Amino acid sequence: MRDRLWEQHCCLPLHHQADITELARYPLGSYLSINIGYSPQSSAESTALAETFRDAATADGRFRLVRSIDDIDVTDRIALAFDLEDSGPLEGDLGNVAHFYDLGVRSMLPSYNHANAAGCGCLDFNDTGLTAYGRDLVREMNAVGMFVDGSHCSMQTGLDLSAASSLPMIYSHSNFAALYPHPRNITDEQARACAETGGVIGVNGVGIFLGINGPEQQRERVEAMADHIEYGVDLVGVDHVGVGSDYSFDNEEFNAEIALNPQAFSAAYTAWGPLRWVPPEDVLTLGNVLRGRGFDDASVAAVLRGNFERVARAVWR
Repeated sequence: MRDRLWEQHCCLPLHHQADITELARYPLGSYLSINIGYSPQSSAESTALAETFRDAATADGRFRLVRSIDDIDVTDRIALAFDLEDSGPLEGDLGNVAHFYDLGVRSMLPSYNHANAAGCGCLDFNDTGLTAYGRDLVREMNAVGMFVDGSHCSMQTGLDLSAASSLPMIYSHSNFAALYPHPRNITDEQARACAETGGVIGVNGVGIFLGINGPEQQRERVEAMADHIEYGVDLVGVDHVGVGSDYSFDNEEFNAEIALNPQAFSAAYTAWGPLRWVPPEDVLTLGNVLRGRGFDDASVAAVLRGNFERVARAVWR
């Protein structure tokens, strides 16, 4: 059977020549959130990327841009929204939360790997958590109706996000440190705090976050994603786990970006050689992998789509 997928985070190349048709590797009826910027991008650059991707998707005809919650209920097209992997493109102006929401951004991380005005990142040694500005940012995101996302944030920032948000928060693409202790993965405490808000943790398919990054280990990465899903379900319940594969359609460019922009990364990213991902075609096999592990159809549907959809209906305006 074909499972409907809610893909909470994947990445096109962050430039205007990106090929939007690559997203059609996901089947009709899917929901996709694609990145339009992180710490290096300005407000103008992320705005222009959103407009470029929006225009290309509209011209293609296979996509529906998400403007209201009703736009996710499609079977003949792919529902498409955007996300920001850092609050840097806001340039300190909380009014830009509404600006980006109007462009289709439905999810944002306060910080990406390293500290900024909002809070600390997962690669910081001194973890002071969410700042006063970061708390103001969370309140504005709640008011506008945008997912508060703790992926790439530090442990304390993630915990502070769950305490500060009046609405369910998410980890769009984060795995469990208990299974593999990469600094990008989250602790059980973070996962429980997220679930207590009513939120969802989206498991990703990045080789270095799964601990399986070899070029010939493609199938093992799918099984490892299922391991993290199963662990999360046992830890916080089936209603609080989803999928945000973090697949990079720009994988060669992203590996080059790590080399060219080392200040945004660390040896935890570079020690394993070129990063590997689980592609859309393999993400779509997760349903049957989970069924093989004893998940019933209702649980598979919750993990692959229903949980993030429920939270979207609670958060988006």
